[in-house]
Amino acid sequence: MRRIERPSPNHDARPDGAPVDMLVLHYTGMPTAEEALARLCDPQAKVSAHYAIDRDGTVYAHVPEERRAWHAGASHWAGRDRVNDVSIGIELVNPGHEFGYVPFTDEQIGALVDLARQILARHPIPAGRVLAHSDVAPARKTDPGELFPWQRLAEAGIGLWPTLSSRVPGGGGSCSEPEGAAVAHLLSKFGYGVPPHVDVPLEAVIAAFQRHFRPSKIDGTWDRECEVLLCALLTAAC
Repeated sequence: MRRIERPSPNHDARPDGAPVDMLVLHYTGMPTAEEALARLCDPQAKVSAHYAIDRDGTVYAHVPEERRAWHAGASHWAGRDRVNDVSIGIELVNPGHEFGYVPFTDEQIGALVDLARQILARHPIPAGRVLAHSDVAPARKTDPGELFPWQRLAEAGIGLWPTLSSRVPGGGGSCSEPEGAAVAHLLSKFGYGVPPHVDVPLEAVIAAFQRHFRPSKIDGTWDRECEVLLCALLTAAC
């Protein structure tokens, strides 16, 4: 893993006593890597991440892990607002949906796996708190998007992925055919911010869940497959 120090001035102190217990993954969403790296280091932009990973697997270190980078913006997970307080943010160079979304490269994901393993060795980050930007800000963000290989990360020991063996056949218990408020309750139990506690449409939260865990169909509509996947994730996270 090739690492280059490229410090960003855009960071500040974490709140006293706030543990780093979350890893949030993004894409840069800009036409070129150099534009993205320049923005992450521009004091006028007021955005940053702890790391960025280029298409060739080069890792750029921007903000020390003990400092708060400005990557997630207005965000929520598991009852906590201001996800930046307790998270490490990694940007992966990709033009994103606005500029011609493309698959992530093998070199990029290989470097991410190596970097994430090092981060997890330094911080108590549970598998269920390795997240997408779209998970913590579903009304605003779609990155790193449906082409991101979450299953590959989980197979490398980073994050959760619902496997066939862990799915709950036919549902059952509190996961049996949830609708409306029950869907919101289950999504909230996993960690998502849901209405009315968070100002976000439930359809956007469902779409974020699908984008991460069921990327073959992202329509914001809850269905039986979503139910079974979420039940499996809740079981795995226990």
